[in-house]
Amino acid sequence: MNSKVFQTHITVPKSAIDDMNHVNNVMYLQWVQEIAKKHWETKTNQEIRNTYVWVVLNHYIEYHSPALENDELTLQTWIDHHHGAKSERHTKIINTSTQKTLVTAKTMWCLLYKETLRPTRINKEISTLFL
Repeated sequence: MNSKVFQTHITVPKSAIDDMNHVNNVMYLQWVQEIAKKHWETKTNQEIRNTYVWVVLNHYIEYHSPALENDELTLQTWIDHHHGAKSERHTKIINTSTQKTLVTAKTMWCLLYKETLRPTRINKEISTLFL
């Protein structure tokens, strides 16, 4: 499938810093989920969002280099492929000024009907939104 890359930018807040004076690993996971949600919300209308919801099946994250307070970061995400109710999304977090990749992540998501919370196949209407 390979969708277009969606990206956003953030500045690392003081609240993201841990005892080692760099971004806490949990924050990266939060950012991975936030950019996925933002991507979904920019590509879908309210009717679709009222019908479907996504849940995470698993995350695989690699930490390559730390981010520090006030660093400007570029967050990128794209959908690699989907099959049935599952969709594999990739995320990359980059230091904007150095262009160094700090984190790469792969997340398997499952599409559910919002009303029943039961898995449903990713239909053509949804998949074509991300091409």
